[in-house]
Amino acid sequence: MAGAQHMSRLPPPQFTLRAVRAVQPNALALEFDDGFSARVDLAPVIRRYKALSPLRDWTVFSGVALGASGRSVVFTDEIDLASDNLRARALEQLGHYTHEHVIVWMEHHDLTLDQAADALGLSRRMLAYYRSGEKLVPRTVGLAMVGWDHLHARTAA
Repeated sequence: MAGAQHMSRLPPPQFTLRAVRAVQPNALALEFDDGFSARVDLAPVIRRYKALSPLRDWTVFSGVALGASGRSVVFTDEIDLASDNLRARALEQLGHYTHEHVIVWMEHHDLTLDQAADALGLSRRMLAYYRSGEKLVPRTVGLAMVGWDHLHARTAA
């Protein structure tokens, strides 16, 4: 279409941060545009990745700020963390299944969206919502993935 302006998509509110602050060493308080707020403990991630070792210093860690468009948090010019990963970690720490679980499960079993939806007894649309993170993954769906893994591990043996 001639003369049409390029319109950029706004980031989904469930992955857009409104506020972030360091609340103690290795822990952040997060507020997202969709109203979800949580605390996330980053100690395991900081220990696991050498590139994040500067975050062990409270001065560096406590200097956290929102990144561009609320899509990340920034500690230094070299260290930033994506908002979708932070939300997934926070949800996991609260005992929830996340969109990342769905993605990894589908990739591990080489399932298409249609195949995965059929395996879990869901509509394709609902599974797409869960996979994108637009909707929380219900515990029943998370447990269905675990059960499916278990059944298929027994059949493969």
